Amino acid sequence: MKDLDALALAMPDATKEVEDGRPTYKVHEKMFCFHRRRRKDAVDPETGEQLDDVLVFRVADLGVKEMLVADVRGIYFTTPHWNGYSAVLMRIRDLGQLDLDELRDLVEEAWLTRAQKRLAREWLARE
Repeated sequence: MKDLDALALAMPDATKEVEDGRPTYKVHEKMFCFHRRRRKDAVDPETGEQLDDVLVFRVADLGVKEMLVADVRGIYFTTPHWNGYSAVLMRIRDLGQLDLDELRDLVEEAWLTRAQKRLAREWLARE
């Protein structure tokens, strides 16, 4: 989570809000990544308990979502609540399966989906 925090806040105009210990990362008041609350649609397949460690990352489109959900590591997932939305879910415990570059790509893509077009173009030109 420290790496996620550092990467998200390194993005231009990114902000962080924390409610009940759960961070939400935004750009121009639009969420690009957040730690969501327990919900009935995300349960542990072994225990049936609602998951308390789910992160949501915005992605560019449904094709990217499908590609990530198909990742053989099984760390990305979705639920019926997110059908039709360009976002993937992942458990905090699975962050360790991502190397820093992969996490950076995930955060940057999430940020790009929500940043103002001018700011995104400027950032992409520098990168």
